[in-house]
Amino acid sequence: MKRVRFIYNPQSGETVITEWLDKIIEIYQAHGCLIEPYRLNFSDNEEQDMLQGIDETYFHILIAGGDGTINYVVNAMKRFGMDLPIAVLPTGTANDFSHMMGVPSDLGRACRRILAGTEQRVDLGRANNEYFVNVFSCGLFTDISQKTPTILKNTFGKLAYYFGGLGEIPNFRKMHISIETKDESYDGSSLIFFVFNGRTAGQMRFAYMAEPDDGLLDVIIIKGDRSIETIRTIFHFIKRNTGSYPPGVVYFKSDDITVNSYNDESTDIDGQQGPRFPIHITCEKGALRIIVPAASSKKKRNETTR
Repeated sequence: MKRVRFIYNPQSGETVITEWLDKIIEIYQAHGCLIEPYRLNFSDNEEQDMLQGIDETYFHILIAGGDGTINYVVNAMKRFGMDLPIAVLPTGTANDFSHMMGVPSDLGRACRRILAGTEQRVDLGRANNEYFVNVFSCGLFTDISQKTPTILKNTFGKLAYYFGGLGEIPNFRKMHISIETKDESYDGSSLIFFVFNGRTAGQMRFAYMAEPDDGLLDVIIIKGDRSIETIRTIFHFIKRNTGSYPPGVVYFKSDDITVNSYNDESTDIDGQQGPRFPIHITCEKGALRIIVPAASSKKKRNETTR
């Protein structure tokens, strides 16, 4: 049987993963795979313990959790020089990365489509020495994920991020940042600053034109010159408007970005605390192997009739 290390976060999202353990093992065994469960507890020496004994004979590493959990496992894999494919079960709050990769929210269906899926290489962002699968951010919303209690996130989901951030706008002090790339530069105020490898944050689609394998990161700066304009801009994203960016938003792509702040601002990578300024952000093209789930029969039928 093909071996699969199953790393799961029992605290992610609505903690539903513990109710699914037996079913996941059953589905994998029916496909000739031996599941080796590992329960994350984020203790000392966790990284070595969860990856112990894994070699190139493993089919893939299955990760159940949100973007922060994926970030945690991927960074550990990189530190250990491990280049195995990963597959993701979306059991977090927003699940931005898994949503971008087309993973169904129903875990049984997700497992079956993963096992029928194909491997793809996607990019990773790197901020100093930390990798991110989805987004690096600074400013408003940056520490909402870190400050929002788990029970609130589990109860209200992505709304906990939205309204937690909106409530901060009247009192939020804008940052003064400088950004340098080969082709673009910016020096000025910023309410929110994103560097996307993915497309969404809290399932709000900010990076309309992002592709996970184009070798580029999408930089978005919301300047926040006026509060009313800023609130309108945020609701523009909440309503999933696409196309051109509204006034007060700076957008460009790059694979090598140097960022500094005139103040000691905190940063965030995939919902976890990020590095301190100055920060060098790069795109590592094709640095992550991932199992992309097979499309549903309905989706295939729709594609063939277009």
